[in-house]
Amino acid sequence: MAGRVCVARIGAAHGVRGEVKLWSFTQDPAAVASYGPLETQDGARRFEIEALRPAKDHFVARIAGVASRDAAEQLRNLDLYIPRTRLPDIEEVDTFYHADLVGLDAVTPEGTQVGTVHALHNFGAGDIIEIMPLGGGEPLMLPFNETTVPKIDLEARQVVIVPPTEIEAQDN
Repeated sequence: MAGRVCVARIGAAHGVRGEVKLWSFTQDPAAVASYGPLETQDGARRFEIEALRPAKDHFVARIAGVASRDAAEQLRNLDLYIPRTRLPDIEEVDTFYHADLVGLDAVTPEGTQVGTVHALHNFGAGDIIEIMPLGGGEPLMLPFNETTVPKIDLEARQVVIVPPTEIEAQDN
């Protein structure tokens, strides 16, 4: 399992008293304030959310120790993480944290390794799984659905992928 999970990103300063715009990446966006201290990716800096209120497409957050607009601007575009162990267990079948899938082997239905899961994305038209092929080369971007990813086995540390026929035809 992944060590740290990105749960939020700080945006621009909001006002003059040190508040910031905050984008939450958690399923329940307001839950980001309940996960305890948020950290930088390397764990070197920690941040406590003192107050959180909804805005148009983000939150406005007051962070402990940030009391001026200048201090808030220093945090712009900072991604905030928590240890994976702080996330609640998922009770639903076939539901996964993206962080648990990154690093898994991507194999064909016959068991041949194709590459490794590098990331999952959503550009607005559904989830995309990014596979880094063995030996390098261009990443393979596939729809993350039951057709192209029919099986995920966390214990075996692998996902089964079935590329669309158009992609297979390009590879030949």
